[in-house]
Amino acid sequence: MPEIIQAIRGMNDILPPATHLWQHIERILRKVLQSYGYQEIRFPIAEKTELFKRTIGEATDIVNKEMYTFLDRNGDSLTLRPEGTACCVRACLEHSLLHGRGTQRYWYTGPYFRYERPQKGRYRQFHQYGAEIFGLAGPDIDAELILTSAHILEKIGLSPYVTLQLNTLGSPRSRIEYRKALVAYLIKHKNQLDEDSLRRLDTNPLRILDSKNPELAHLIKHAPSIMNYLDHESVTHFEKLQEYLGVMDIKYKLNPQLVRGLDYYTNTVFEWVTQELGAQGTVCAGGRYDGLVEQLGGKPTPALGFAIGLERLILMIRQLNNIVKEPTLHIYFVTDGDTAFKSALKISDYLRKKVSGLKLLLHCGGGSLKNQFKKADKSGAQFALILGEHELKTHTIALKPLREEIPQQSLHQEELAEYFKLKIAGEKKKTAISS
Repeated sequence: MPEIIQAIRGMNDILPPATHLWQHIERILRKVLQSYGYQEIRFPIAEKTELFKRTIGEATDIVNKEMYTFLDRNGDSLTLRPEGTACCVRACLEHSLLHGRGTQRYWYTGPYFRYERPQKGRYRQFHQYGAEIFGLAGPDIDAELILTSAHILEKIGLSPYVTLQLNTLGSPRSRIEYRKALVAYLIKHKNQLDEDSLRRLDTNPLRILDSKNPELAHLIKHAPSIMNYLDHESVTHFEKLQEYLGVMDIKYKLNPQLVRGLDYYTNTVFEWVTQELGAQGTVCAGGRYDGLVEQLGGKPTPALGFAIGLERLILMIRQLNNIVKEPTLHIYFVTDGDTAFKSALKISDYLRKKVSGLKLLLHCGGGSLKNQFKKADKSGAQFALILGEHELKTHTIALKPLREEIPQQSLHQEELAEYFKLKIAGEKKKTAISS
């Protein structure tokens, strides 16, 4: 026997019934984003490597250590996308979506790839929903973007378990001044830095502030604060943002160490974090990247966005036992003989077309009625439809409840359609009330 091939480490299959939970969360995300005026955009899984080197930053861990990069048959260097913002900006510039069209809002979803050490909440293939806004520079849209993310977490039922952390990185000019002060401080304490921090000292010193090494906590706590190096415009922007968040009653915690791992961020940065997932506590993160469009060859364009990690949302929901039940199968259709099966094919098609949301499974593979009823019971279906010789003669279908002590009845197919229309309408009403 040949050896069974398994999935690549850190790239996981998503199996039923877990797929239902994914679909539930994706429906909420899609519905909320559309309610705020976002349109869906889709782009390839692989992009030219230069796109990520130029945007994320060649000195970042993502570009240096984590990207899946390869040469195609033409010798071109391609990379499986490690994040979505750069792809979105590239698509917008390539197809002239940004200028002369006013403000643009886009959402997207799909898999992303980073070669990381797999652990709870961190995988080599992971899935995100992203939202991006182009053309607005004020703190009002920053506030609305954060409100959108809060709305999503509320709809999923995770609001009590997450905290908003907020910071500003200031303008590129003020960040240069801050970087000088931070490097001077860290050099004085160089003997306390770990290997990763020493490497970042020359390439990306702000990332040292985000170190998870507990031995650096005291050093980081007493590092210079970026708040002391902000220019007037950056201060005004950040103060106004906090004012808007107060109006919307969105609670937050200022975190001067929040810097994000990508070079393109400016001014506002934020993360929704939880204590429920251990070290991988960030479930949603984003901020401003006003220079990125110009960096990729476009005209200066203010922009901002966020990304939500689906795997971490799923982990939180499971950990909190907040599982959404998979929809029950409504009907298992049982037939007695080939003639009855042929009629059942037509009746099943009729019912599915007539009754929106109906979940009907027609038994295939033959077998006795006794065997078919066993399978109907195991399926979890609420009802069995029975079509045999008697039903064929009387042009009826037997409806047998499988989960309740209710008498079996015989109905015509039009009556069946009306019966299940009312039943499904009742289910939807219950779901709406409970949510």
